[in-house]
Amino acid sequence: MAPTTAPSASPSASGTTGTGATQAPALTERLDAVRPYALSAFRIVVGLLFACHGAASLFGILGGAAGSNGGTIAAGTWPGWYAAAIQLVGGVLVMLGVGSRTAALISSGSMAYAYFDVHQSMALWPIQNGGEASAMFCWAFLLLVFTGPGALSLDRLFRRDR
Repeated sequence: MAPTTAPSASPSASGTTGTGATQAPALTERLDAVRPYALSAFRIVVGLLFACHGAASLFGILGGAAGSNGGTIAAGTWPGWYAAAIQLVGGVLVMLGVGSRTAALISSGSMAYAYFDVHQSMALWPIQNGGEASAMFCWAFLLLVFTGPGALSLDRLFRRDR
């Protein structure tokens, strides 16, 4: 009589365990189901943080403009005041999901400009030149241009009403 062996509990090449359960596809399906909501949460947080930068620079709140000891940027000053205005308006629009792709494109461009004009002249890498925030905001907004606002946006709500 041949010895019997217990079924293997390790995953096989097909991604199933010896019991026949497929856990990886079930997790993937659940994650896919909440993707539009996770994207909305990402958009809201990125927009809020960006708007805070603009509000700090324009109104001196939340610690004020960077490097100004709690102060503001003088109105009309190029490029700082215009960048702060883009940060505040673009951040609010992205956060609310109103014209978010256009607002994200303009915001991404302003951060690319900030990185290459202000930061890269000091050093090549963002960790060396203090441009991490500019680089991260630039790429985060560029991602939102291509992915859209997600499930929870005012644009989606307005489209439903039509």
